[in-house]
Amino acid sequence: MKLDNHGIRFNIWLYFFLFGTAMVLLLGTLQFALITPYYRTTTTRTVHQVADSIKENLLTRKSTNEDISRSLQLAVDNNVCAVIYNDAGSIIYDADALGSGCVFHGPDIEADNTDIDLSDGLQLKQLLNDNDGEYSLNVTNPRTDQQMIIYGTRISAKLANYYLYVNSPLEPVDSIVHFFSQQYLLYALIVTIIASIVSLIISSSISKPIRLMNKEADKLARADYNTDFDGGRFTETRELASTLNDASEKLGKIDEMRKDLIANVSHDIKTPLTSIRAYAEMIRDISGNNPKKREEHLSVIINEADYMNKLVTDMSELSRMQSGNYVLKTDNFDIAECIRDVVGLSGVQIQESKVSVHLEVPQSLVVFGDELKIQQVIYNFFTNALKHTPQGKNIWIRARRLEDEETVRVEVQDEGEGIAEKDLPYIWDRYQKSSRSFSRSMTNTGLGLAIVKAILDAHKAQYGVKSKPGEGSTFWFELRQPQEPEELEHENGLPSGH
Repeated sequence: MKLDNHGIRFNIWLYFFLFGTAMVLLLGTLQFALITPYYRTTTTRTVHQVADSIKENLLTRKSTNEDISRSLQLAVDNNVCAVIYNDAGSIIYDADALGSGCVFHGPDIEADNTDIDLSDGLQLKQLLNDNDGEYSLNVTNPRTDQQMIIYGTRISAKLANYYLYVNSPLEPVDSIVHFFSQQYLLYALIVTIIASIVSLIISSSISKPIRLMNKEADKLARADYNTDFDGGRFTETRELASTLNDASEKLGKIDEMRKDLIANVSHDIKTPLTSIRAYAEMIRDISGNNPKKREEHLSVIINEADYMNKLVTDMSELSRMQSGNYVLKTDNFDIAECIRDVVGLSGVQIQESKVSVHLEVPQSLVVFGDELKIQQVIYNFFTNALKHTPQGKNIWIRARRLEDEETVRVEVQDEGEGIAEKDLPYIWDRYQKSSRSFSRSMTNTGLGLAIVKAILDAHKAQYGVKSKPGEGSTFWFELRQPQEPEELEHENGLPSGH
């Protein structure tokens, strides 16, 4: 695989590697910087503890061989040497774990800035007596070139005084430093390798679903909607994959609708154009000198041209409504009167359809909205019911205020053939085909319900349809109650849209 220094995989590895290296360097720096002061502090504390333990084991109670052995072992375990002098300056106890490093075993070792002979018991006794029975100092051992600590304490017993001195190096020996350095380098190598492996695993886990989704997105960009986005196991990538799958499905439906739209519009335009051309040729070749035939043929041409004009007008209006920039002319109006007007204007169609229309509306019912557009909604619902209701059947138009007293519901119910349940979610789409017969008519362009949806969406109104095949359909929508004058002014100052 080609290395991409801008890719997620490389960058996550790089960040882990740099982080691991930085932490190792920081820990190493702290260790090397703090090992000496830490060792000094620990050694000083250990020296005092050893002195206290020896004092407890040998001088403040009756000593046994076991106590002496324990004290010797304590000195060896803590890498110190310890001596106890009596009042005569003679050594009565000696435990040495340092060998030549013990400052009490040679006259060539002197305390810094003093002339004390550290091998002279009387001088060491006097040093404690002059300092209230406890004294501590640092010296340099010329034999080992090490800084060392000496701690002394006076112990008062019943019959005599004793003088305990403990000595230990203040700096770690070279072997310890060397061992630590080797150990540190080994740990640094292990941490770096582990950080690299972990970073590669994590970066691969993150980048793999993204790479796969990128391949699927490339197919989507080429209008191949048969895609499947897999987000892997991370929440964010799973959510992204789910969103892309949803987008792919919707784009596929939109593309299908686009093809249907082009096919239907092409058909709707081609049919009247064919008729216009055919009748124009007939006028030219046959009926040009026959006034009656010529009038019939010209009438067909005019009707087809009117149909094309209505189709273009409906498509333009639908585009404006769906753009979100259309401004409704909202006001309070009587929707009951609006319903009666629609039925009155459709008298000829009602007679031709031979159906019974029943109005269940109050004398007056005021709502808030764009009266002209709501009248168009009622007209589309009503003419749609007329179109799909057989002769001798019934249509009901109802309007009532709901129980909340803030909403008015309008229903148009027919006894037509109904709509299949699988088609119900799609009847509001442009040119959507369903089990209903959408045969071409000179008054219906197939965009009626799409325009209704756009108008009601602009009103932010609730709407829908209930239908069962063979039992008819009920289209409905709901509008708000009338507004007060100050609310009207506020509403009309805002453009509609969603």
